Amino acid sequence: MKQIKVSPSFEQAVSHLEEELRGIRTGRASSGLVENITVDYYGTQTRLREMASITIPSSQTIQIEPWDKGAVVGIVKAIEISSLGLNPNVSGTIIRLNLPTLSEERRKELVKVVGKYLEDAKIAVRNVREKLLRELKNKMDDKELSEDTHRNEKEKVQKEVEDALKAIDEHGKEKEIELLSV
Repeated sequence: MKQIKVSPSFEQAVSHLEEELRGIRTGRASSGLVENITVDYYGTQTRLREMASITIPSSQTIQIEPWDKGAVVGIVKAIEISSLGLNPNVSGTIIRLNLPTLSEERRKELVKVVGKYLEDAKIAVRNVREKLLRELKNKMDDKELSEDTHRNEKEKVQKEVEDALKAIDEHGKEKEIELLSV
């Protein structure tokens, strides 16, 4: 995929989208599917990637090995209540997740979820744009910027918005292709 350079102002929205999309299950096993699941670990919500090693022994299996043996029960519970719909198999301290093949209906549902994530990211970009434009207007009202500088800065912000939206759309297209390919 061609990487689109995104302004730091809008980078957070795009990187959040990337993280959300990694958590959507496709037909293949991926550590991104489970690494952000939060586990109640001694009263603290901890991400799975911070408390266990996650490996992919086969294209349909995720293997989780917690560093603390006492965390197995909490990890299993967190996986069961997650939206993944997976049943963990526990063997000693190793947790295995077998990913069944997705049905066509489930793939289409997941494409809709991707669409929702894309729309949320676009809304976040628009909110940042509004904030930046408000700041520019305030600076112009306070006579810190000339009208020409204000117009040039507005154009720069709009270009950054277009780049961010383009990056969001590309991530969405990639994930849809990944989901719909059997």
